[in-house]
Amino acid sequence: MDTTDHAAVHDVDAASLAAWPLPQPEAEGDKELRGHVLVLGGSREMPGAVILAATAALRAGAGKLTIATGASVAQLVALAMPEARVIGLTENETDGFHLDALDSLDPLADKVDAVLVGPGMRDAPCTARLVHALLPRLDQAGVGLVLDACAMDVMLHMPHDWPDGKPMRFARPVIMTPHCGEMAHLTGLEKECIVGRPDAPALQAARDWNAVIALKGARTVIAAPDGTLWQHEGAGNVGLAISGSGDVLAGIIAGLLARGAAPEQAACWGVALHARAGDRLAERMGTLGYLAREISLEVPALLEQLGHKNTRQRKDAGPATRRVPGDEQLGA
Repeated sequence: MDTTDHAAVHDVDAASLAAWPLPQPEAEGDKELRGHVLVLGGSREMPGAVILAATAALRAGAGKLTIATGASVAQLVALAMPEARVIGLTENETDGFHLDALDSLDPLADKVDAVLVGPGMRDAPCTARLVHALLPRLDQAGVGLVLDACAMDVMLHMPHDWPDGKPMRFARPVIMTPHCGEMAHLTGLEKECIVGRPDAPALQAARDWNAVIALKGARTVIAAPDGTLWQHEGAGNVGLAISGSGDVLAGIIAGLLARGAAPEQAACWGVALHARAGDRLAERMGTLGYLAREISLEVPALLEQLGHKNTRQRKDAGPATRRVPGDEQLGA
């Protein structure tokens, strides 16, 4: 197995998840305490992506949802997501959002806990400009950020006033969810090299970019900026390789982040929940043919099941301090 500097690889399995319980709302808590997610995405040709991601965020336990999408599809999205506040943004001829979207998005920075950008967006340079403009405000407010799909091109498209030769690096850790093809696009490496040996490029990107990288594949690796590396092997099944599946994963991660999970925890748990949901669907429906929209339906029961296991184990063990992955080998 390829690793950078012979870094230990922590398994994301039942034992590691039990040792790393998600933040839980108080029994008497309201929706505000469960976290508010903003999903920014969608386009005329792909309004469904933002719906898939937003649904997944709620299925992961977030309490409130706002969707910002193109004005041309905002009403459609609102009808499909009655649980959400939907904001229509002005679009350009290439389906990107004008920078005047900031007037609508800026006030939300003090109201949301996590932002997901990217599902269903098509104009990568325009999306990158919007992300660059949003970053200082989100950093100021301490809002968690997940970048998916073409929003990850923020690494390649710098603002006009960006200093020559200065590499892109986030001020606060964000979560990025590339598959191997997207990672090759972002890094300039050959896709075949990343597919066969994903550990080193994921770790290098995490360190260089100050990001938690969830590099998706049959063996998904999650790398943190401090050099900690996790792996999830047998990521569900081939049935998860379907249109919209990545939007669902990004939504699950954003929902967990809004609930108060740390970026690396949200990424690891999100990958595991997504894979386990695929396993459940494959057992019930067959390996091929289930839909991305059905993945989210499995998540609440999985959260409940894993939560009960965590509760039982904590009671059996008595009072315990939280173990942070990276201090020891998870799943040992």
